[in-house]
Amino acid sequence: MMFGTSGSGFRERSPVVARIASCPTGQGFGMFVLADMSYQKRIFGTDGVRGRANVEPVTAETALKLGRAAAHVFKNRNGQARNRMRHRIVIGKDTRLSGYMLENAISSGVLSMGVDVIFIGPLPTPGVAYVTRSMRADAGIVITASHNPYEDNGIKFFGPDGYKLDDVTENQIEELVFSGAIEAFRPTASEIGKAVRVDDAIGRYVEQAKSSFPKTLTLEGMRIVVDCGHGASYKTTPMVLQELGAEVIAFGTQPNGTNINRECGSMYPQMLCAKVREYRADLGIAHDGDADRVILCDEAGQLVDGDDIMAISALQMLAEGRLAKNTLVATVMSNAGLDVAIRAAGGEVVRTAVGDKNVIDCMLTHGYNFGGEQSGHLIFRDHSSTGDGLVAALQILGAMRTRGEPLSKLARCWTRYPQLVTNVPVRVKTPFAELDEVLNLVKQAESEVEPKGGRVLLRYSGTEPKARLLIEGPDMEVMERWTSAICGSIRKQVGQAG
Repeated sequence: MMFGTSGSGFRERSPVVARIASCPTGQGFGMFVLADMSYQKRIFGTDGVRGRANVEPVTAETALKLGRAAAHVFKNRNGQARNRMRHRIVIGKDTRLSGYMLENAISSGVLSMGVDVIFIGPLPTPGVAYVTRSMRADAGIVITASHNPYEDNGIKFFGPDGYKLDDVTENQIEELVFSGAIEAFRPTASEIGKAVRVDDAIGRYVEQAKSSFPKTLTLEGMRIVVDCGHGASYKTTPMVLQELGAEVIAFGTQPNGTNINRECGSMYPQMLCAKVREYRADLGIAHDGDADRVILCDEAGQLVDGDDIMAISALQMLAEGRLAKNTLVATVMSNAGLDVAIRAAGGEVVRTAVGDKNVIDCMLTHGYNFGGEQSGHLIFRDHSSTGDGLVAALQILGAMRTRGEPLSKLARCWTRYPQLVTNVPVRVKTPFAELDEVLNLVKQAESEVEPKGGRVLLRYSGTEPKARLLIEGPDMEVMERWTSAICGSIRKQVGQAG
C-alpha cells in the first residue's frame, strides 16, 4: 500500500520518501510514503504557492510579502550580483486575468528590497526558467496555476540555475513572510530597485527550444494540430513548429484572461483528437496553461500520454546510448508496464513520490538526464531544467523523423497494464491513517490485486482539494469494484458537501 503526500519530495525530505526516490530497481511498490513533519509548510505546496486568486494565500498582500522575502533570500545568498551589476529577478506569467494583480504586487515587493525586476510577460514556465539562466538573474518567478481554471493562480520560484527551489529555500522564504523579520530592511533613494521590460524573451526561448530538435532534420511535409489552451504557449509552440517547417493548425491561441484551460488544452484533449482526424494530421499537441506539460495525439486520433512519451523516448535514448546511467525516472503514478519495457531493453526505472519537482530532485541527486510524469511533465535535462511540453513534443517528432514511423507505431513499443485513476473532491485533507474505514478497504483491495502484480496508491493532490486513487491490475471489474468502495468511503468521511 502506498500513501502519497502533498508537499513531499526528494531534497531535504524524509528518509522514507528518499528511499523510494532512490530505489535502484524501481520497486517502490508496497511501501508507505510518509511526510516529513519537521516543518509544516503554510503556503508552499508541491509546486509553489497556489489557490483561488485574491483569496489567501494568493492575494496581492501575500504576493508582495513573497516578493520581499524572495528578494532578501536571493540577494543575501549571492553577495555579488551574477551579472556584476545589480541583483535581478525575472518575472513571467501565463495569461490569467489575475496575473496583472499578482505581477504588480510581487514586483513591488522585490523592488522594495533593492533588487531589480525584469518583466518578460506571458511565457511558458520552462521559458521563464531558461531566461533566468540566460540573463544571469538571481532568481525567476512565474505567476501561473498551470492546468487549474482561470479563477486560480499561483507563484513558482526558480533559482539562478533555472531549477525549482529546494525545501530549505522555500522554508526560508515562508518563514520571512510570516515572521516579519525583514520589516526593518527598507532601502531608500537610489538603492530601491528598478523594473525593465525585456521584449525578446519569446525569441530567446523559441531558439532554445528549437536547439533541442536534431539539427539535421526538419518538419517539412508534416501537418501538426496544436491546442495551446489559451495559455502561455499561444505564440511559442506554433512559432517553433512553423520555423522547423511544419504546417501548423493552431487553436486555443486567443487568450482573454478568462478562457485559459476552459474545455481546451491538455486537460480537455477531445477537441484535439477530433481536429487531428478532421485535418488528417500527423500529430496533435496539447499544452496546459503554462506549457510545462504536454499530451499528444497520434495520426488516428488516439491519445499519447506522459507514460507513452517516456517509453518512446527512454527506449530511443537507450538505443542511442544517450540515457544517463541507463535509467528513467518516473513517479509512483506511472504504469508498471514501463518498468517491464525499459528492463527488457537493458535499462532501469527509478520511482519517486508524485510531483515533477521530486523527479527533478532525484535526477539532480543521481545524475540522471530523463524523467517525467504520466500527466505529461517531461524533463529532458540535456535541454531544459524543468518540465517543458514543447521540448518533449520535439523529442517525439525527432524520433518520428529519425525512424520514419508514425506516432501510433512508436507508441506500440510497450504494453500498458490496466490502470484506473479516480479523483475525489474533498473538503479537508485528513490523514488517511486516521480514516479507519478507508484504510481497511485499501488493505482488502491490495490483498486481491497485489498477488496478480497490481497495486493501490492513495494520495492527496498537492495542488487541489482532491484525493487521488490509483488501482492497477489485470482485472478491470475488480479495480472498478474497489474504486467504487474506496471512493465512496472517502466521500462519506471527507468529501465535499453537496
